[in-house]
Amino acid sequence: MSRPEPMDERLRQAMQRVLLATLPGALALLWFQGWGILLNLALAGLTAMAIEAAVLRLRRRSLAPELFDGSALVSATLLALALPAYGPWWLTVTAVACALLFGKHLWGGVGSNPFNPAMLGYALALVAFPAHMSQWPAPHAVGLLEGLQHVFGTPPAPDAWAGATALDSLRLNRSLTIDELFAHNPAFGHFGGRGAEWVNLAFLAGGLFLLQQRVFSWHAPVGMLASLFLISLIGWNGSGSDSHGSPLFHLLAGATMLGAFFIVTEPVSGAKAPLARLLFGVGVGLLTYTIRTWGGYPDGVAFAVLLMNLGVPALERLAAARQRRQPA
Repeated sequence: MSRPEPMDERLRQAMQRVLLATLPGALALLWFQGWGILLNLALAGLTAMAIEAAVLRLRRRSLAPELFDGSALVSATLLALALPAYGPWWLTVTAVACALLFGKHLWGGVGSNPFNPAMLGYALALVAFPAHMSQWPAPHAVGLLEGLQHVFGTPPAPDAWAGATALDSLRLNRSLTIDELFAHNPAFGHFGGRGAEWVNLAFLAGGLFLLQQRVFSWHAPVGMLASLFLISLIGWNGSGSDSHGSPLFHLLAGATMLGAFFIVTEPVSGAKAPLARLLFGVGVGLLTYTIRTWGGYPDGVAFAVLLMNLGVPALERLAAARQRRQPA
């Protein structure tokens, strides 16, 4: 009879699978947004490891195995993939530092955080630096040398390469029909945002790999995607100028698939019981659509996740009460 693996080893293996699953999405982002994605990943990874080592030293704890369990690197990777590709270097460093210090170590380290660290870092950067967080590059618009200037130098005005995303264009639209937006607005692709639809499909492929590997259960991703699909179907009124977009548009725009398979499945800040996980995902989907449609930010995944993190204790109590009511 085989001996069960230690918890640290199981965590490390799970984090390795998550990093592997981000590869299709990262490659799709690299293709559409350019080298800035690699710069983000490198800066975020180095910052995460430096902060982890410094905090462990301050707490007088040995670097192994916590420094190498992969949890900090996963949070940094997800945050780097969510940030604008050519933001200044300090934006990535600050966001990762906030994610790990305020989203993880402030609560005692891995396994104790009530909020998703990556989404907390993203939300803090969005609130503190809204101008830099709105400069999303158009597909294939920035070369390597120009990208390095934007990240490490004093960049020129981004009007030539940055523009509104499809979600932002739809939220601010007052006169054009959906068909006209897709036909004439360069931010729109075939079904969702230009480039974003393929990036979302790539993250979907990575998420399905994680499901097949049983890194997490289906409850939270299905809950989020199903509720986002249903509420966008209810709010969709065809191609009118007041339309909020089709269900397929919302599934293939913004950070939908990254959120569904890599964010709401975070095991510590998310729910534990199957019913609570399902309801957690449903809540994230509903809040994401609400923020996208009527809120002040074009994509609401980060805020939706953080709000639902606050509701996890209530969801767990609801799931436990339902379990007690079931006949033995």
